[in-house]
Order: sequence, then C-alpha cells, then structure tokens
Amino acid sequence: MNVTFYFDFGSPNAYMSHRVLPAIEARTKARFVYEPILLGGVFKLTGNQSPATAFASIRNKPDYDRIEIARFLKRHGLSNFQFNPHFPINTLQLMRGAVAAQVAGVFEAFVDQVYDDMWTRGRKMDDPEVYAASLVEAGLPKDEILRLSQTEEVKSKLVANTQAAVDAGVFGSPSFMVGQELYFGKDRLREVEDEIVLQTRGVEAA
Repeated sequence: MNVTFYFDFGSPNAYMSHRVLPAIEARTKARFVYEPILLGGVFKLTGNQSPATAFASIRNKPDYDRIEIARFLKRHGLSNFQFNPHFPINTLQLMRGAVAAQVAGVFEAFVDQVYDDMWTRGRKMDDPEVYAASLVEAGLPKDEILRLSQTEEVKSKLVANTQAAVDAGVFGSPSFMVGQELYFGKDRLREVEDEIVLQTRGVEAA
C-alpha cells in the first residue's frame, strides 16, 4: 500500500522521519509517497506557527523537546544529525525545486541531497548560490531544475499540493496519511506502522 508523506525541508522532524521511513517500508512492504508542500503556506492557511515560535516562551518545554529529539536520534541511530545554524530557512525555492525534480525525474536524489544539506551539513539553503552549488555537487541537472522551478506549472503544483494537504487535515510537517487516517509528527511513526499493518491485513482478509 501507499502512504502519503507531506514534507517540507525546513522541518527537522520531517528530516528525522525521512531517515526512518525506509526501515518501516522494509518491515511492512508499504511505500511512502513524498508530497512536497510549503510549510509556510500550511501555517498561513491553518493559523498555525512553528514550534520554535509557538512554544519559545513556555518554561521547560524547549528543554524537554531537546531531550525528546536526542532520544529519537539515539533510538534510530541517526548520529549525523545536526541542527542547522541558519534556521529558520525560507524553503520556497527548495520546495519548488522538489516539484521541479519530480518533473525532471530526479526526485529521490534531490530529496536526499537537500535533506542532508539542511540537517547534516548545515548549509544555508535559502542562499541561491549555495543551493545551485549543492545541485552541481550532487550531479543533478541544475539548470533544468532552476528553469522548471520558475514555470507556472511547478509553482501552481506546489500551491495545489499545499491546499490539498490542508483540505485533508494537515496543519504541519511531518504528516502522514494512511488510507483515510492522518497522523502528525515523528512521534507517531509507531502508530503509522501499526495502521499500515492493520489496513494491509484488512485488505488481505477481504
């Protein structure tokens, strides 16, 4: 079965999920279909805001969040993660680039490169020169991706993805849709896997 993964490169939790999804796919034989969305657009449409802003003034919560992240990283062996020193980063060009990479047929390589640039190499990926150099480094078709990113087709697709995600109940990233069941956050990946197994068994029994 296919599971939709609504993602934006600007979310460290979405990156951590990205790194864990292959193991879930191997165990369940499900396939996670990556849907690029613009998190800023989701926030605007839902009245949401980033956790860094929403919870910054709450005593103890930021400290606990750091503990929880450390636990998750340890549990899944994600030793290369580092918080991007340039955070928050405007991800508009990156998310348009993801849609462009789909059109160009290099989506998976693009996603891996940009996610690692953001959350293991700590690059300032909203700098056009840094972004372009990253595409070249990865052997991706830089000129084609940059050209496609400026087309109305790609821009409209990202807007449509974002609106469709909100219409489906999404208010942040990472979000996952298993059939008609929506899950939010990397901490729900166990429930995501359980739901995949449940739905797969239901299909097999029918």
